[in-house]
Amino acid sequence: MSELITAELVDLDLSAETKDAAARALAERMVAAGRVTDLAGFLADVAAREAQMPTGLDGGIGIPHCRSTHVTEPTLAFGRSAAGIDFGAPDGPADLIFLIAAPAGGDADHLSILSTLARQLMDETFTGALRSATEAERTAALIRGDEAPGEPALEQTEAEPEPAAETADMATAAPAPPAEPSAAPADQPTPAPFRIVAVTSCPTGIAHTYMAAESLEQAGKAAGVEVAVETQGSAGFQRLDPQLIADADGVIFAHDVEVRDKERFAGKPTVDVGVKAGIGRAADLIAEVRRKAALGEVSAPARAAAPMDKDAEPGDGFATRLRKWLMTGVSYMVPFVAAGGLLIALAFAIGGYTINKAPSVADHFLWTESTSWAALLFQIGTVAFGFLVPVLAGFIAYGMADRPGLVPGFVGGAIALTVNAGFLGGLIAGLLAGAVVMAIQRVRIPAPLRGIMPVVVIPLLSSVVVGFLMFLVVGKPIAALQKGLTDWLSGLTGANAVILGALLGLMMCFDLGGPLNKVAYAFAVGGLANPNAGSLKVMAAVMAAGMVPPLAMALATTVRGRLFTKAERENGKAAWVLGASFITEGAIPFAAADPLRVIPSAMAGGAVTGALSMAFGCTLRAPHGGIFVVPLIGQPLLYLLAIAAGTGVSTALVILLKGLRKRPDTRPADSPAPDGAGVTVAA
Repeated sequence: MSELITAELVDLDLSAETKDAAARALAERMVAAGRVTDLAGFLADVAAREAQMPTGLDGGIGIPHCRSTHVTEPTLAFGRSAAGIDFGAPDGPADLIFLIAAPAGGDADHLSILSTLARQLMDETFTGALRSATEAERTAALIRGDEAPGEPALEQTEAEPEPAAETADMATAAPAPPAEPSAAPADQPTPAPFRIVAVTSCPTGIAHTYMAAESLEQAGKAAGVEVAVETQGSAGFQRLDPQLIADADGVIFAHDVEVRDKERFAGKPTVDVGVKAGIGRAADLIAEVRRKAALGEVSAPARAAAPMDKDAEPGDGFATRLRKWLMTGVSYMVPFVAAGGLLIALAFAIGGYTINKAPSVADHFLWTESTSWAALLFQIGTVAFGFLVPVLAGFIAYGMADRPGLVPGFVGGAIALTVNAGFLGGLIAGLLAGAVVMAIQRVRIPAPLRGIMPVVVIPLLSSVVVGFLMFLVVGKPIAALQKGLTDWLSGLTGANAVILGALLGLMMCFDLGGPLNKVAYAFAVGGLANPNAGSLKVMAAVMAAGMVPPLAMALATTVRGRLFTKAERENGKAAWVLGASFITEGAIPFAAADPLRVIPSAMAGGAVTGALSMAFGCTLRAPHGGIFVVPLIGQPLLYLLAIAAGTGVSTALVILLKGLRKRPDTRPADSPAPDGAGVTVAA
């Protein structure tokens, strides 16, 4: 196996100005070393990881990293930037950049090496040595651990022993001060230290996971607190000893993905934060746990905080929490939507709209007939689509009540399908299941029985209650409402359809992938479960409007680049692809920088596109795909015209609004001034 890093993978004079350019420069070294097979594919994986959460850390460190199928072996490249590069750290640009590449099936040994590096980054001696290194070979040796950061300093100390000897003589000559009397009797036992158990995890489990663990352990030593950390990383995780958890006085969760087996820590003072807080605010977290322990604050005895409540603020109201619960269900439902919906759409494209009448491929399949393959795609897609409502309901309940909510949520969602309550029934079933489980968890249970509560008692009781309510109380009224809504959509024509299209367009563009956007999208996807002319028009309008914001921002940065910062012009290049792929979030960087001008412009264009799509009678059976599913769209040319019209409106408005704002020219002296600055290709 090759060394994790060699001198060829070190750049002590990294000249890149942006994080994308830095990743490319370091990745090119990996390609030259034969560690990465596809530069573009690997950089796309790095960018996808970066989009989940910025990888900049306090102390001038950037650690872009990912697991990728384009990596042949675990590899690390290092770059040192004199000017600094913005990786999103709160304290400013990073001058030490580590690009960590792990293969998709990376072995645990190499991932352990990566975790060791992450822990080293918390050592100021180590980072100081990297900042002062002058040779690539020595830098690589420092990172590998072949050379200790303090070795040069140790050699100098050995050459000048006199001060140490003088100090020893002084220590011998000086009389020792008398020991102060102890405040406690000699036979009184020393009080046990405060004990904390912690769990750290991040989406890829390579760097942040272990850096947070190291930071918590160091802060614990400084505070005289015993801290034991369970790192739930890519190499798997070793569970903390149950006795260690039982003896702990408090718990810290520093994570950005679900903590596995979270119920082990229930009933103790708990602090629940993101993984970066575990790195940057470790001392504060330890102090917060001790404060909660002193006040007697503990988590619920039967469960820890629900996943979507982990970032909740004390002042969050019911509406905020409800939004988070609903978005939990929608986010887990979307992959089923994409897989099932696209398969069904492809089946119709290959086999025609009568393919839904084909017999089961388990009984009749001819390898040489395209209709058999179309029937196979349709029937697989139908099975995947059949999970939409149960998954929606199950994970709404999961967002409210954690894992105990899954069983009654899925049961309630399945019953919603049985009684024809559809998408609305799934929403109600999920909320009911979560509420029932939360109510059961409030009941005080004797300690010996708590172990069987989440496995036996809660699933049993909650399923019975939710099933009763869905079959006999709320199911039929919701089914009637669902049928009425479906019939209304089917009958929409003329002005009513145009108004609905404009409203959906406004919702899709208001928060650019946020809750309102997801509500509109979920409304459209729900109609695909039982498609008709009205629901197919709604799906088309929603996808068209969702493509407008990123496309408009990309076009605006192209035609009037001087109105945008250099970073925005770079984002504009990516926004072309994101918009064409129906990823509305591609406009978020622009909205975050200038919301009062970007969001109204995007909403205006989205409303125009949604209204035109409805007016043109465009239909869509695929729930995702952007321009790549245009062949599956009814009235495709008019559909593209609607998107172009909305994009033009948004572009014109954002340029107009930004042009009215008087702002100094903040471009660098060597930056091109004319309007096409946005199309300059970065190195």
